Amino acid sequence: MLFREASEGASLPLINCDSVKISTIGSRAWLVEAPGDFDLPAQRRIWSLASSLSSHPEVESLIPGVTNLLVIFRQTPVSEAMTITLLKERWEQARSVDPQGKLITIPVIYGGEHATDLQAVCQHTGLSAREVIRRHSQGSYTVFALGSAPGFGYLHGLDPTLATPRKKVPSLHMLKGTVTIGGAQAGISALTGPNGWNAIGFAELNVFDPQAEQPALMAPGDRVRFIAERTEL
Repeated sequence: MLFREASEGASLPLINCDSVKISTIGSRAWLVEAPGDFDLPAQRRIWSLASSLSSHPEVESLIPGVTNLLVIFRQTPVSEAMTITLLKERWEQARSVDPQGKLITIPVIYGGEHATDLQAVCQHTGLSAREVIRRHSQGSYTVFALGSAPGFGYLHGLDPTLATPRKKVPSLHMLKGTVTIGGAQAGISALTGPNGWNAIGFAELNVFDPQAEQPALMAPGDRVRFIAERTEL
C-alpha cells in the first residue's frame, strides 16, 4: 500500500532523477518533466507515460503538459521514495507513441490589422514578411497540450528560424483567432484578452466553444496546417 489519507504539512520536495525530474506540486500531485529538448520524441514519451498510468488504481487524474505530466493521486502517498520509484520506473518503461489525431486545416489572413507583431518577428529573425509567412504556412504542427486558456493548443513544429521570444509587454486586447508565435511554438488565441505572443495573422475560427459537444477544437496529438488564405502587406 503506497498511499494514505492526506495529512497537514506535507513536504514539497524537488527530486532530480538521472534522466527525468520529479517534483511535488501538492500532497497528492506530482510533476514528471521529460529531460532534453522541447521536441516530439519527448512529448510522445510523455503520452506513453500517461497511457501507462491511466489504469493505475491509485491515480485519480493525469494532465499532460508540454514535455511534462501532472499526476494526481487519489490519496497522499505514504512513501515518497516508493512514489518516486513508481514514476521513474514507468518513465523508463515508456516508449514513444504516436496518437492518431485529426488533421485541422486553418485558413489564415496573414498580415493586416491584426498582425501587430509581424514586423517585430521580421526584425528578430532577419526575414522579410513574405518569407515569415511562407515558412509559417508551410509548417506541419502537432498539438502538444492544451492550457493557458480553454482550448488553447501549444503547437510544435514551428520553423526554428521563426522562433521569436514572447513580448515583454503583452497586447491587452488580442482577438480570439489571432495566429501567433511564442518562442519556439506556434498558436492561435482561443479567447480575446491579454496575450504576450507575437501576432502575425488572423483566422475566422472558434478554437473553443463551451456550447459545443466537444468544446475544444484541438486535442493533444492532433495535427494543424495553416493555409495562407490571403496576405495583406
